[in-house]
Amino acid sequence: MDMIKDAEQGKIDLILTKSISRFARNTTDCLEMVRRLIDVGVFIQFEKENINTGSMESELMLSILSGLAESESVSISQNIKWSVQKRFINGTFIISYPPYGYINADGKMEVVPEEAEIVRTIFKECINGKGAFLIAKELNERGIPSKRGTVWHPSTVQGVLKNEKYTGDVIFQKTYTDSNFNRHINYGEENQYLLEKHHEAIISHEDFEKAQLIMEQRGKEKGVSKKEGKYQKRYAFSGKITCGECGSRFKRRIHYSGKNEYIAWCCTKHIEHTVKCSMKFIKDEDIKVAFVTMLNKLVFSCDMLLKPFMQGLRNIDEKAYLKKITEIEDSIEKNKNQRNVLMELMSKGLLNPGLFTKQNTELLSKFARLATEKKHIFFAVSGNASKIDESQRLIRFCSRNRMALKFNDNVFEDFIDEIVVNSREEIVFKLKCGLSLKERLVE
Repeated sequence: MDMIKDAEQGKIDLILTKSISRFARNTTDCLEMVRRLIDVGVFIQFEKENINTGSMESELMLSILSGLAESESVSISQNIKWSVQKRFINGTFIISYPPYGYINADGKMEVVPEEAEIVRTIFKECINGKGAFLIAKELNERGIPSKRGTVWHPSTVQGVLKNEKYTGDVIFQKTYTDSNFNRHINYGEENQYLLEKHHEAIISHEDFEKAQLIMEQRGKEKGVSKKEGKYQKRYAFSGKITCGECGSRFKRRIHYSGKNEYIAWCCTKHIEHTVKCSMKFIKDEDIKVAFVTMLNKLVFSCDMLLKPFMQGLRNIDEKAYLKKITEIEDSIEKNKNQRNVLMELMSKGLLNPGLFTKQNTELLSKFARLATEKKHIFFAVSGNASKIDESQRLIRFCSRNRMALKFNDNVFEDFIDEIVVNSREEIVFKLKCGLSLKERLVE
């Protein structure tokens, strides 16, 4: 990708590559990159296939050869996977990049005494009740570099605490690569292999299990999903408050005023760098009062606001959208037929190669534009239908309920999509029906 950028900046005149399989892993990527480079006047010479994109007769041959190269890559990948799995099973797989605390010495993991002591400290502090954030902070204050020679982060500390290799055991195939060469965490899609006493241990199994139990308990308390690694909805406002200044999410915190404490929501960027975002905290209770006020206004003005709004959504002419989609589909079919005719003329030698490449590229570009336009219209139609449904739900709620006296988590979850904080005095409630309503924050 760096090479492609250099080519687009005029730093490269010609690219030489051994074969198509070394340039791209699949046909789509290969053709896309070739066209992208041709547009800026940079050509590629594929030595094995003896193809030069500056003088090639058509994209047809490149497509065929790219497909063969893709099949070859898949075959090689499968062979490598088979070989690696055999080494997993017999315990001969070499860990090329050992975790912090170990080095690779002639294919074997050996303990680094100074780093091992830090690992023991991390586990000890965790078992004694310290969180990953505090442990990382103390390591940074002591000037101890991480594995990559940079600062420690809470995620780095958690990575150490969750790594079974510190017990001397190793689990192979924690991740896997799919058929499209994308890597994923292995949640049971592929076999895993446990090899006990693979190398010298730094931490006992007992201490490792204690640390896992403590982290699991903390995760439950914070509503963390182990598989997804994301916060679940423990609080109604979690993940729903956005800073109007920098776009960051707000985080829940406990503030103290003398002997009293209160819940506040703070911009994560402001917490890290007050210079980069000046947005200060807002109180949890103030947001709840503002929501109750906004909801009561909707209940009061249901006939004057919500019903006309929903009627406006219904008046959007979906028939015109559907007619446009039909026209686009006809154009896509026509485009496909034109490309087939071009291909036939080219195969019979009735069309100049340069003219074929030019016209085929133009047709492909038009096809991409039509497909994108069709997708946008589909999204517009489905999105409008969804907003009508949400508006109907809100109207039913407001018609059947009296003025609210207190905040209700379930009602908030049902109707609010997001809160945008414009200032400490004003927030915007973005409703699922598409309405955006401003409300003042009053202490």
